[in-house]
Amino acid sequence: MSAKRTGRSVTTRDRSAKPSKGRADLPRLRRMREREIARTSPPDLADLPADFWTNAAVVDPIPKQPISLRVDVDVLDWFKKQGPRYQSRMNAVLRAYMTANAKSRRPKRAT
Repeated sequence: MSAKRTGRSVTTRDRSAKPSKGRADLPRLRRMREREIARTSPPDLADLPADFWTNAAVVDPIPKQPISLRVDVDVLDWFKKQGPRYQSRMNAVLRAYMTANAKSRRPKRAT
């Protein structure tokens, strides 16, 4: 049995829906004027110096590796209670630990 075409295309995302937190609606932003962007921006951005973006550089994110990790229930609950993106926060804690230990331990030299 073949599917009947209705003439409407099916999209995976409703275009009228607001983007999720952390995702910018770039087409809408491109249509906005600078004054409207400034008016709707968070207060933290109001006092940025004029040259704030002068030396900005694009930084590619480090690729993630999906794993299965067993953690204590109370540890997982605590991270989840902190809100969305708890896995990213767990990664940040592990990275801070790794960085701190990398600085305090010197690699052993081969003799």
